[in-house]
Amino acid sequence: MILKPSASKWKSKDRCSLKCLSFFLGCFLFAGAVADAQTEVYPSNWWTAMKWHQVQLMLRGQNVGAATGVSLSYPGVMLKKITRVASKHYLFLDIDISASAQPGIVKLHLQGNGQPDISFPLLARRGGNGTAYAQGVRSSDFVYFLMPDRFSNGDPSNDRIPGLKDQSLNRDSIFLRHGGDIQGVINHLDYIQGLGATALWMTPVIENDMPNRTEHGYAFTNHYKIESRLGGEQAYLRLSDSLHKRGMKLVQDAVYNHIGYYHFLVQDPPDSSWLHQWPRPTQPNYKEQVFFDPYASDYDKKKMADGWFTDMMPDVNQGNPLTANFLIQHAIWCVEKFGVDAWRIDTYKYCDLAFMNRCNQALYNEYPRITMFGENWNEGVVNQAYFTRNNINTAFKSNLTGTIDFELLFNGIGAALTQAPNGVGRLYNTVSQDFLYQEPLNNLVFLDNHDMTRFFSQVGEDVAKQKMGISWLLTTRGIPQLYYGTEILMKGVANPDGWVRLDFPGGWTGDSKNGFTGQGLSSDEKSVQELTRKLANYRKTSTALKTGRTMQYVPENGVYVYFRYDNQQTIMCVMNTNDGPATIDLTRFAERIKNNKHALDVGTGTLFAFENNVLTLGGKYLLVMELRP
Repeated sequence: MILKPSASKWKSKDRCSLKCLSFFLGCFLFAGAVADAQTEVYPSNWWTAMKWHQVQLMLRGQNVGAATGVSLSYPGVMLKKITRVASKHYLFLDIDISASAQPGIVKLHLQGNGQPDISFPLLARRGGNGTAYAQGVRSSDFVYFLMPDRFSNGDPSNDRIPGLKDQSLNRDSIFLRHGGDIQGVINHLDYIQGLGATALWMTPVIENDMPNRTEHGYAFTNHYKIESRLGGEQAYLRLSDSLHKRGMKLVQDAVYNHIGYYHFLVQDPPDSSWLHQWPRPTQPNYKEQVFFDPYASDYDKKKMADGWFTDMMPDVNQGNPLTANFLIQHAIWCVEKFGVDAWRIDTYKYCDLAFMNRCNQALYNEYPRITMFGENWNEGVVNQAYFTRNNINTAFKSNLTGTIDFELLFNGIGAALTQAPNGVGRLYNTVSQDFLYQEPLNNLVFLDNHDMTRFFSQVGEDVAKQKMGISWLLTTRGIPQLYYGTEILMKGVANPDGWVRLDFPGGWTGDSKNGFTGQGLSSDEKSVQELTRKLANYRKTSTALKTGRTMQYVPENGVYVYFRYDNQQTIMCVMNTNDGPATIDLTRFAERIKNNKHALDVGTGTLFAFENNVLTLGGKYLLVMELRP
């Protein structure tokens, strides 16, 4: 039996509704045909001199599971175990690659089913030992985040790929593919780096052979294929190399929680335990509290961890040891294959948290400098801190490097700029709870992303407030992340999400407006872009902003003052959220201003003197000052 999805359109990561399933969820085990006659091996290769040297190979092919035995003869490589599953289309082999093993082709001989020998490449490591990549993303970085399908079309020849289910190409639709690709990103690395970014994060580049809504990339259909409409494996390798030659970093978007409905592990699973099964359609309850609530029920915990977002995104059972190995090895494979420096992990709080710790640790073991930050859209700072390295006394302790700081957006800068004059109090309160994190500098701070209303729309299309938001982003603690187009006032309300995923102007031949060159941009758009560029590039050389400590003062009358400082530099930031000017008494901040009598306005480059310990600044303005004697 072949499972058939409903014909209605589905929406990526829709957390509000689950379309009715047209099938019974307990029937995943079936004798579906394997399309390729040749046996496939996952991972597709491995490397010598890896810490993860006990590798579990998934063999997938017609009747491969009927082999009566398996043998291999390769110096330094030993077959340790054979695991059979319900489907005859799969066979799992555990091999051990000793430290003495050399690069070459390992031949696997399957006995008793007429299969030809299977070649498994064993390669030398990229860069020798992994030190040239996997550098991690830290508070000294500035991450530029984009959707490749909506950024720039650098290679029109891959706009449609014969044989893939989604053949759409229509820039007039907010849901269909637009043709942007990795080559388009490579073509504009000068712009991204010139803007001040040191790292690039893209929505997933893994194959999404789904019938529609493939522009976002979050429904994998083959973990070991790079999306051909984005340029495939070779384009991704070129991007990684291009970034590293510039001294920039590559962040990969990882999805462990779910896969696409048309993934071969759904259409032709090894057995029924690879996906979470429910007797009827069941969504998560979206309440992360169940994981630390001392009174939570097992039912609520299971629903949160095992529920499906939609019928197009089956929920993966990471508690299955074979599944866990498949996911962990894929993560390591991606870092080694493509030179990934850091992970952004999608829907982190919906995963099996014990599995996530194990997966994270495997990456830390192999790549000690790599960092990972998780998407945790939570209900409070305590909730958010639970899913990263924290100082909370709970039975479960996460080993995740950092978290995407939704709280510092919703109950921080967002509140400060939309709920004046009292909103700055919420920002102050949120920052004051940083004691919950072991290292708050590892949190990723941001203004908007692909799932939410763009920041310019959040602040009522107020240019002054947009500039305040960007100035805050580049001066607060943590790792700043900018969503593509925020620097040129791109707007949109996430109802539906396609409106916040529009094309970057200038990314397509014939665009009348060009954000890369400035052609056709309004004076407001140019001024915001220039402010972003100026502050981000200043930040590159500012030790206080990159790694310094923070001191904040209780807001008064809609004005919030905070400092970033170290032994070399002091940055003073004064945020006036009022519509009109504000005058502040500088003596209140004497412990941080100390003997400094002058200040450089970083935004304008103006050097001025403090007079009579009084500072007056205009309404809706964030003044960023480097203090000087």
